[in-house]
Parts: sequence; C-alpha cells; structure tokens
Amino acid sequence: MSVFKSIFPYDQSLVDEFELMDDAELDDRINKSEKAYKHWSNLSFAARADVLKKVAQILRKDVDEFADTITHEMGKVLAEAKAEVEKCAVTCEYFAEHGEAFLQDEIVDGGYYKSLIAYQPIGAVLAIMPWNFPFWQVFRYAAPTLMAGNVTFLKHAPNVTGCALAIERVFLEAGAEEGVFQTLIIDTPEVEKIIAADIVQAVTLTGSEGAGSAVASLAGKHIKKQVMELGGSDALIVLPDADMKQAAATAVQSRMQNAGQSCIAAKRFIVLKDALGDFVTEVEAQIKKLRQGNPLQQGITTGPMARFDLAQQLQKQMQASLTKGAVLSIGGEVNGCNYQPTLLLKVREGMPAFDEETFGPMASVISVADEAEAVAVANESRYGLGGSIWTKDIDKGIALARKITTGAVFINTLVKSDARLPFGGIKKSGYGRELGKLGIHEFVNAKTIAVNR
Repeated sequence: MSVFKSIFPYDQSLVDEFELMDDAELDDRINKSEKAYKHWSNLSFAARADVLKKVAQILRKDVDEFADTITHEMGKVLAEAKAEVEKCAVTCEYFAEHGEAFLQDEIVDGGYYKSLIAYQPIGAVLAIMPWNFPFWQVFRYAAPTLMAGNVTFLKHAPNVTGCALAIERVFLEAGAEEGVFQTLIIDTPEVEKIIAADIVQAVTLTGSEGAGSAVASLAGKHIKKQVMELGGSDALIVLPDADMKQAAATAVQSRMQNAGQSCIAAKRFIVLKDALGDFVTEVEAQIKKLRQGNPLQQGITTGPMARFDLAQQLQKQMQASLTKGAVLSIGGEVNGCNYQPTLLLKVREGMPAFDEETFGPMASVISVADEAEAVAVANESRYGLGGSIWTKDIDKGIALARKITTGAVFINTLVKSDARLPFGGIKKSGYGRELGKLGIHEFVNAKTIAVNR
C-alpha cells in the first residue's frame, strides 16, 4: 500500500499517513466533477457567493484547528498559520462580493447592432499546489475559479495532505455539492490522467521551475490552458534616503517569515553603497530579535523548514557562496530542519546566493554604486516575480519600479499577494495572473456574441 506521510518538521515525528487513490477512485472523482459542473456552472452568482461566504465563516470558526494542522504538517509558527487562514477567509468574501461584477457582459462597439463579450465557465481546473502556504495557495486560485462557475481538483504537496482534505471538508460543510471541490491523493505519474480528462480544461500550478515546465508540457500536449506561478529571487532595493529602520525591519520580515519559504520573499538586498553600513547594522539588529524553536510554542518567531532535504539544499547554497567569497554575518547553523536565520554579505553574481532561488531563512546583501546599477542587478535574474524599492522620493521610486522586470514592485512596503491585485510573474517565474479581476478572467471563456437586426 502506497501512502503519503505528514511529518512534523521540528522533531520529525509522524503526524499522519494517507493512502493514495487508485484508478477506480480517480474515475469516480472525474465522474463526480462532470456531474457537479453541470449544476454548479448554472447556479446564480448569488448562490455561489453564498457558498464562499459560508466557507469564510467556517475558516474563522475553526481557525485554531486549521492552524494546528498547518503547523504540524509544514512547520510555520501558529501565529502565521492563523493569519494565513484569515487571509483565505477575506479572499473568499472578496470574490463573493465582486465576482459577479468582474464577469458581467462587456458591451463592445464592434460595428453590429449589438456586440458583447460574455465571460463563462469552462469546466474543471486542476490545481497542483505547494506546501509552503498550504491553505492560502489553494484559496488564492479556488475562490475566483469557483466563483466563476468552474469546479476544481486539488493535487496538493504530499506532506500537507491533511490540509488538502481539511479544505475539501470546508467546502462540503459550506454547501458545495460533492464534486465541486475535490482533493486528489495522487503521485506525479497519475497527474496526466487527470489533465487528459475531458472535464479538465485548465491547469494551475504554483511550484518550482522544473515542476512548472513538466506540467506545462503535459497540459500543452492535451491542449489545456495553464497558469504558472513559479520561483522567485526578489530584489529589495535600498536608496540612501530610505527610512533605514523601516526598510530593515520589513526586509527581515519578508525574508524570514514562514522560515524564508516564500516565492515573494525579499531574497537579494541590493543596497546603494552610501546606505550600506546603516542598513546592514539595522538588519543585523532585527535578525538578532528573532526566536527560533518549536512553532507550536508562543513567542517563537521562526519555525523549522518544511523538510530535511530543503534545509540541506540551502546549506549547500550557502557553503558554495562562502567558498566564492561571500561573508557570513549571522547564522548559518542547521540542525535537522531547523535552519538558523542567516545573513550573507558581499554577495555577487556567480554565487548561488545571487544566481539561484534560495528557499529558506537566508538573506543576501549586494552592494551597488548607484541606482542604474541597482536596477541592472535586480534584473540580472532568471526570475521575475516581485520586488521592492525603498526611498522617500515616491516619483523616483515609481520611475525605478517601471524599469524592474517583474510582475510586481512594491514601494516602501512589504511585497505580498492581495485579493484585490493581480499576482504573477514573468521570465522563469511563470505566466498568467491570479487574484483581482485579471485572476478571475484566467479561467473563463471570453465569448464574443455579435448581433445584426
């Protein structure tokens, strides 16, 4: 019998085991999806909105239970897990309130008596989601997708199967009929079977560059639309006129929350030389305030990384960077999955800390001479997800933001996803958008209707 295991990353204790689904069960799930879509897609926006509102209520009612599951399965501190669940509830409410307006017929002057664009659901969307935000990554796509009238399959990361099943139960409890939201406990070889199913018309994946390439190839083979949100190596640019305390505090928050396991974490701190000394001093002070330990205990700010192999990979990247001339300022020690918050100085191109995505609690400081070099260094990355700029000159910040080749740039604030704003990247960070009006339009049929008298 093949099983997925959930392991508490802090001490490697077994949380639970889950038996993988066989072909007969997958066929049954596909049939349920086809049946549910016929009904769900024809419901009114108001009816679908009612389900999403009830989902939000359940998430808030049972937040302690869900946060405990998140923490046990992937290791983030309880306060972060609770905040994640609340963000999911807010997003459900947002699309319940605005989804109908986003999908209203669009009247177009096309030279006919009447012409319009109707936005209609397409079928089932297969979502392949990662472990780092095991609730948020799911609701980020699911709320707009379901509000649009589609149904969905979730193939979650194996180590957060308990979270995946909990989310399915939430939708059922909220009144979504069986087949609207289904969790699939399957391994990689079974993914193509789901993609190939006629009811599945699109695939969304959040994960690594390699996973995105493999899944996009399968989706292309079967002519299914895709949205890919892949890796990131976000730059945080600090100009000399920035509020150094605020910039440093936000830099450390961005890099170290969720034990550094975030696609949009600020991974490369690009600092103009005139600001370097003050900024590094403030960052070092902020890192020293962090408390690493058991994520179930109050007062702990940094939990373990989600898996032992991930911690080992980060350690290899750090050691290789040190060998090439980087300087270890703080941290660097690892005990199992518990990776000490780390700061590297004198990082430059050619080091893993510069060239690769470092997915863990390790920040890199890169010194540059001026704004032009800051932009050039920020763009010298295979990734293009997000980034931030710190300056009191707002007009200059916006002008620089336009030159950064990413899907988002935030000025004087934390880079984060928000239900109201489109989210996604370019280059090797993927394509397509989630959230906002653009996000709900990704998985609909934009149908032209033209009429003459």
